[in-house]
Amino acid sequence: MSSFQSLALDKAHELKCELAGEVLRSSGKLRLQVTGWSMLPSVWPGDMLMIERTETAAVSAGDIVLFRRDRRLFAHRVIKDSDGTQGKIVTKGDGMLQSDSPVAKDELLGKICGIVRNGRHLEPRTLNFSERAVAALVQRSSSAARLAVGIHGIRRAQK
Repeated sequence: MSSFQSLALDKAHELKCELAGEVLRSSGKLRLQVTGWSMLPSVWPGDMLMIERTETAAVSAGDIVLFRRDRRLFAHRVIKDSDGTQGKIVTKGDGMLQSDSPVAKDELLGKICGIVRNGRHLEPRTLNFSERAVAALVQRSSSAARLAVGIHGIRRAQK
């Protein structure tokens, strides 16, 4: 791929992220298909997130939120809510070792209120023991993450 093609794809992605943010701000709701792996095993590539606009005061630890940073969208779990942090929350992808830098009020777009996977509607929830074990493995090994996503893709295709 040429650098021109790569730049064009980056610009197209930025525009999609900007449009998604505008739709959520104006309508209060958004459906967004997941492409990344940072929330494994809670959220998988291909899952559809149901998002509702929200404010930092309305989220608490354990919620999954959508925020915009560096012209990209992130859906990560709140690990520390805004109490005493000037309206900022701290988030972290379940499949990531490090937490994100604090999310400011103007970066927060919404809260995930549902996940659609294989035609089934799931409620966002905290990880159970076996899911925490998978998350710990994924956090430490990109090969494990690729393997998990591959197996998930095969299982999804069989349904």
